[in-house]
Amino acid sequence: MAGIGFELRRLLRKDTLLGLIRAYAYAGVISSGPWVLSIIGILIIGIFSLGMVVPDASVTQFQITVTYLIAISLILTGMVQLAFTRFCADRSFENREDLILPNFGGVTVLVTIISGLLALPAAMFLFPGQSVLFRVLLIACFVVLSNIWIATVFLSGMKQYKAILLLYALGYTITVLGALMLRFLDLDGLLLGFLLGQVTLLAGMLVLIVRGYPAESIVSFDMFGKKYLYPSLMLVGFFYNAGVWADKAMFWFYDGTGSDVIGPLRASLIYDIPVFLSYLSLIPGMAVFLVRMETDFVEYYSNFYDAVREGGSLSYIEDMRNQMVFVIRQGIFQILKIQAISALVIMVAGAQIFNALGISELYLPLLKVQLIATALQVVFLAIINVFCYLDQRRMLVLLTALFFVLNVIFTGISLYLGPQFFGFGFLLALAVCVLLGLWLVSRKMAELEYSTFMLN
Repeated sequence: MAGIGFELRRLLRKDTLLGLIRAYAYAGVISSGPWVLSIIGILIIGIFSLGMVVPDASVTQFQITVTYLIAISLILTGMVQLAFTRFCADRSFENREDLILPNFGGVTVLVTIISGLLALPAAMFLFPGQSVLFRVLLIACFVVLSNIWIATVFLSGMKQYKAILLLYALGYTITVLGALMLRFLDLDGLLLGFLLGQVTLLAGMLVLIVRGYPAESIVSFDMFGKKYLYPSLMLVGFFYNAGVWADKAMFWFYDGTGSDVIGPLRASLIYDIPVFLSYLSLIPGMAVFLVRMETDFVEYYSNFYDAVREGGSLSYIEDMRNQMVFVIRQGIFQILKIQAISALVIMVAGAQIFNALGISELYLPLLKVQLIATALQVVFLAIINVFCYLDQRRMLVLLTALFFVLNVIFTGISLYLGPQFFGFGFLLALAVCVLLGLWLVSRKMAELEYSTFMLN
């Protein structure tokens, strides 16, 4: 993320309050902008369509359908996102950028085929009560969303952060307008409007990608060869995304907490709303995380390895290592502080929000649990980022796999114990992984010089 790091450092060099605010605002928008725009867009469609689409249940069906499409497409493409990012970074380091665009084409072709093959039988056999148009739109939306996640990762590697945000804003503006204009078609119209916006978003991304890289061929599958493939990173992407959605899915399909919405798709009102509100509190923490990682940490990280490659003094190398450790500690403390403030704001407004949505205030404790879990999730992301920089793939597999397994186990226990324990499964899974991750980071940083010189 050198591009955004450069921009953040430029803003921070001004050493003014305005420069500081702009830097953190820029980081918050870039780190959280795409998914925030996605959520807000879907909510706006729901708010303006309620009472105007007959029946009103179609709005809920649309929102749940899109939620499932996003969740499943993220889990599916998570298996190639990190591996493809690493492939692009390595080829750029080798000055072989001519291989990047063809392999993006190869990944896109593969993702399109796999997502299409998964969506086709699901649409044909799992939604017997829906129209043919709905099934076609379901397949198209799933394929387009899957490709959008790959394109987003690719553009991030190209440092096109502002372009990503602008394209998401354009895409979801068209999504909202299209859905509202086509809502007379009921559920099919809402989904068609969503598809139009996503196709616009993907088309804009593809234009930027094709213009940004030279290539003699369009499609190549070199990335999947034994020489370039990173199975460990594929596992990390899968386990992390599956872990994030595991507790939500369990609440959806548990009889005591979930209810049928459309076809086999279910939702959990008592769990979904607190989770959504808690994720809004993630934005400030993500801003702090991005500023700390992409300014101070990256600077000391680069100085450390430049000194190793160019024969710097041992004292200088140790000093850079110590500075990295200091930045990690300070960054985590700052994340927790800012998350605590944003959590308190949402807690204060939680009762009013629940009343407006018709949800019992008995579930306010669940919101508080989710807010704590969200803070831990930002810390967990910071730990994952550190291990990505240090190329500790085994550590990443261990932590993300443990996160997935513990979330499933602890969430199952919380469902068995009853409402007073709802949300603690996700919280405890993250707490265990964060504590283990911090210990592993401390251990790795303590032996960084040894592992750098002796094991490479």
